[in-house]
Amino acid sequence: MSDRETTPKQLLHLVFGGELRDLDGVEFRDLSGLDIVGIYPSYAEALAAWRGAAQRSVDNAAMRYFIVHMHRLLEPEGSPDARVQA
Repeated sequence: MSDRETTPKQLLHLVFGGELRDLDGVEFRDLSGLDIVGIYPSYAEALAAWRGAAQRSVDNAAMRYFIVHMHRLLEPEGSPDARVQA
């Protein structure tokens, strides 16, 4: 059995946040001030990091953190590469 068969597929997730210009939107006040929390190999780990970052910024109503499913950007469903089996 190869490592590929025994290791779960890596599903990368990016956790980041910043202060929003408007609480109803997703435009950031200062892109240079974004907080890049990290990249995680599973949603569960990303969620734990997101919760920690969000909790640390709870006193700032304009601060928002997000989880980006990077694996969906790297291998979108329906793309020709996603259908090819190696």
